[in-house]
Amino acid sequence: MKFSVLKRVQPAAILDGLTTAVITLDHALRVTYLNPAGESLFGVSRHHVLGQPLVQAIAHFAEQEPRLRNALDTGTGFIDRELRVRRPGEEPITVDCTVTPWQAANPGLLMEILALDRHLRISRDELLLAQHQASRELVRGLAHEIKNPLGGIRGAAQLLEREYPDSALREYTHVIIREADRLQNLVDRMLGPNRLPHKSMINVHEVIEHVRQLIEAEAGDEVAVVRDYDPSLPDVQADREQLIQAVLNVARNALQAVGAGGAARAGERATIMLRSRMRRQFTIGGHRHRLCVQIDIEDNGPGVPAAMIDKIFYPMVTSRADGTGLGLPISQYLIRSHGGLIECQSQPGRTVFSIYLPVEKAK
Repeated sequence: MKFSVLKRVQPAAILDGLTTAVITLDHALRVTYLNPAGESLFGVSRHHVLGQPLVQAIAHFAEQEPRLRNALDTGTGFIDRELRVRRPGEEPITVDCTVTPWQAANPGLLMEILALDRHLRISRDELLLAQHQASRELVRGLAHEIKNPLGGIRGAAQLLEREYPDSALREYTHVIIREADRLQNLVDRMLGPNRLPHKSMINVHEVIEHVRQLIEAEAGDEVAVVRDYDPSLPDVQADREQLIQAVLNVARNALQAVGAGGAARAGERATIMLRSRMRRQFTIGGHRHRLCVQIDIEDNGPGVPAAMIDKIFYPMVTSRADGTGLGLPISQYLIRSHGGLIECQSQPGRTVFSIYLPVEKAK
């Protein structure tokens, strides 16, 4: 039996095929090699970075230069887990970074960088969806336990009212019936819409503009509503009324946030930004979508307290004394029924709620 002999493969050809970013540096921390995965991750061209100092060629690693220099001098490598690196003016990237020195005729460093943002996002989305589903099941169970006694209380009050039509007790039976109806309405709101989405192809900008008009009417001249739309967005398959309700709930939440005085304390005018973008190859709950529409509602209010950021999509969770804590959970439920997701990023002076909707063709 004869065995075929594989041709010798050049190491660079193997590195070029990796999905892990690989960078090699010489004794002066100049870039001697960058594979295509590294080009894609950091948004640079290898032809422009070869021979350049790392901190100039890939500015994301400016803060790591002393540690890289120490690794080269001591011949000791290191591993950084979930390292956040960034280029000025850009969003940070979360990576696992492994640095290995080699001592040869030309000493240097080998850097292996594994992008974690997509993996972390999938884990975060799956946790968020699991929490949302758990809260929905809890609410359904509580609603069942609450609605049955409420019906009995209301019925008993009606019987008393008929039994003593001219009695002074009529005022009290009215209070019982009214409060039972109020609790019934609250439970129904917690459960969210009781119908499936009636989807059709709609323009998301028509929905956002409708919400903008409502918000501007409520805010008056005290809040500036700014638009930043991507005109190239395609139509999406969605229930127009439910999508309006979801976006409006989030926008009203932003309006209430800037109305709390946070923007005024910073010497800025209270502002709400409505923004639309297209996302490609985007993952929602472990499912990768070729195209997704992103709707951002951004405000410059005081921000969501850090202790509440992971709880804001639970029913009855609110930081306002007059809030019901139902707007955001209902919005999340409506967007989830469209196969999408709502996420929140917040810090003092900038809170962004992002609504993601997969783009689907009408069937």
